[in-house]
Amino acid sequence: QVQVVESGGGLVQSGGSLRLSCAASGISFSLCDMGWYRQAPGKQREFVATLTSGGVTNYANSVKGRFTISRDNAENTVYLQMNSLKPEDTAVYYCNAYAIPNGRTYWGQGTQVTVSS
Repeated sequence: QVQVVESGGGLVQSGGSLRLSCAASGISFSLCDMGWYRQAPGKQREFVATLTSGGVTNYANSVKGRFTISRDNAENTVYLQMNSLKPEDTAVYYCNAYAIPNGRTYWGQGTQVTVSS
């Protein structure tokens, strides 16, 4: 059974930092492209960052230079380091695993990030 579990969300002041973690199990993690998405209240889910199995990163313009995605294949975990947080970063953050071998996408339940002004 595949599980994708996010952690690390919380309340932080504007300008602060948080690190989100996403642990995946039941899949060949090293063969997964991993991503972070977010959904603010009343808005659609949007792309934040991705990190392919080959190590290629991609970021939304809104977070470029502030957020960093990384992975530890030995720990089956992907991270999102978020610095210089802004109130507009407030959202539920979701982890996404695209398993290359079977072409399936798996989502976590999300973790809330709230940035106060």
